[in-house]
Amino acid sequence: MKSVGLIVEYNPFHNGHAYHLQASKEAAQADVVIAVMSGNFLQRGEPALVSKWQRTKMALLNGVDIVFELPYRFATQKAESFAFGAVSILDAAHCDSLCFGSESGDLSDFLQTIDYLKEQQNPYNENIKSHLDNGVSYPKALSLAFQQLPAADNYLDLAKPNNILGLEYIKAIQQQKSAVRPLTIARKNADYHDEHFASATIASATSIRKAIFTNDNNQTEIDQYVPEQTKILLKEYIHQYHGFHQWENYWNYLQFRLIHSSPSELREIYEVEEGLENRLQAAALEADNFHQFMQKIKTKRYTWTRLQRLCVHILTNTKKEEMARHSEKATYLRLLGMTSTGREYLNKKKSHLSLPLISKLASFKEKEINLDIKAARIYSIGIPGHLKAKMLRQEFEQPPIYIMEK
Repeated sequence: MKSVGLIVEYNPFHNGHAYHLQASKEAAQADVVIAVMSGNFLQRGEPALVSKWQRTKMALLNGVDIVFELPYRFATQKAESFAFGAVSILDAAHCDSLCFGSESGDLSDFLQTIDYLKEQQNPYNENIKSHLDNGVSYPKALSLAFQQLPAADNYLDLAKPNNILGLEYIKAIQQQKSAVRPLTIARKNADYHDEHFASATIASATSIRKAIFTNDNNQTEIDQYVPEQTKILLKEYIHQYHGFHQWENYWNYLQFRLIHSSPSELREIYEVEEGLENRLQAAALEADNFHQFMQKIKTKRYTWTRLQRLCVHILTNTKKEEMARHSEKATYLRLLGMTSTGREYLNKKKSHLSLPLISKLASFKEKEINLDIKAARIYSIGIPGHLKAKMLRQEFEQPPIYIMEK
């Protein structure tokens, strides 16, 4: 069975995702679609709109065959670490190819750019350091440093977020000497960070979430941008948990952590650079909500995304030494869901998987998964009262979701 891998968040699953999924399957001529999906906290430093279990259902009902969880230690990281962890999961699952969306849509652009960066490695790194020393954010420094190289205009546009991710996917494949074959398709209509609807049927997940929260969880404005199954599952989640997850749900807990912690305790948190702890604490005392807090701490040097990721680590009390203990690659495959086609694939590959396959958390005793357990506990406090316990029990008791295909 030929397989294609997708690295996703599905926050939530929308028409653009459906297009990417189908186009990837066709490009790879695949029988099986394997998604590596972020858990409850995401790469941009946000809690997912709905839980990983609900997003797994969205994926399976819209054409994905297997969903593996991308662990917290990769899912909440910069592009390089995010990509490296996700590729290691696809490699362990013996996935034949990885297809990613990009602004370029041409794989040769990526391969030529990677070769060019290897040739220009020393001046490129010097340029990056120079921009960082001048207080520029890391993503901006990468883009500016690349633009300074001779003939850089003939290569990939590294100012585009999906091009950056795609480049990291291919670098990860090469570094891991993986047999996974990279493929790319051009993104359709909506840009990754678009906050407004720009077409009749395709919208970014960012604009969809904004429409939901602006309209007090009312979904009518997003109907034309998401498949029917997504509409049903979002309504089901609201009915079950009385709301969606967003940073404001967690503000009081984050504020308490910031005010209660000493500066030395904050310096131990992953991604907190020395001196930043004072700025964080001062803003926490003054801000009335999360958005106001973010506006107070935002600087030219630190992107909104970087600061949100830092806030996730403070919220979950994830320390530098804790992250440093973990391997660069994934050490387990946590199965969140599968279709009957996915089950057939896993039955054929099971004895050849290079990592342990976890189908139920209660039976897995390794310390490697502790970060995911902690993240699940924190995620559950973003919903009302007695429902917290219900959500947390699901983390330990939920078997992989199974969808029987017609």
